[in-house]
Amino acid sequence: MTDMTAAEWWRLLPAGVRAQADAYVLQDARLQAVRVVWEAGRARGLGLTEAQLVVHDRYLHHGDRIARTPGSPLDLESLTARAAGAPGRVVAVEAVFDGGTVHDWFVDLVAVTDDPEGELRLATVHRSAAVRHLGDEEPAARHPAAVVAGRVGRALADRLSVPFHFASPEAPDDQAPRWRR
Repeated sequence: MTDMTAAEWWRLLPAGVRAQADAYVLQDARLQAVRVVWEAGRARGLGLTEAQLVVHDRYLHHGDRIARTPGSPLDLESLTARAAGAPGRVVAVEAVFDGGTVHDWFVDLVAVTDDPEGELRLATVHRSAAVRHLGDEEPAARHPAAVVAGRVGRALADRLSVPFHFASPEAPDDQAPRWRR
């Protein structure tokens, strides 16, 4: 890792690469933007972490102009319909932390299935969606996405008459034990 800032790395990239990366950012295509920045800059020592930080700065730069990818529906009816489309019998609903890189932590709600054994991602709960969902309610020391995922996941599990599992509701942990592993 070098001592260069994201802005300095950005200025070193060719104009065409900057235009392509900004176009991806404006489409909320973060991974594609990171890929083009990293591929163009790695010959000069730009690492993947720096490429992610460069793209993060571009997200901050463009702000409200970004056509954000719609968030997952978190209402019980939509989640129930998604779970009904699972390729197997739903035996549990699980909440799993992920992220922690350029993205903040987020929580995936998944339906764990048997016959065939597997899982189906039902929704992804990001901090921003969780804060909107919670409104004026202030979650104590817990991550807002964990609070919302816990409530919604528990309600869905109750509706489906299956267990709910969330191994790390108190703090983000993407290495927490899974339902079946």
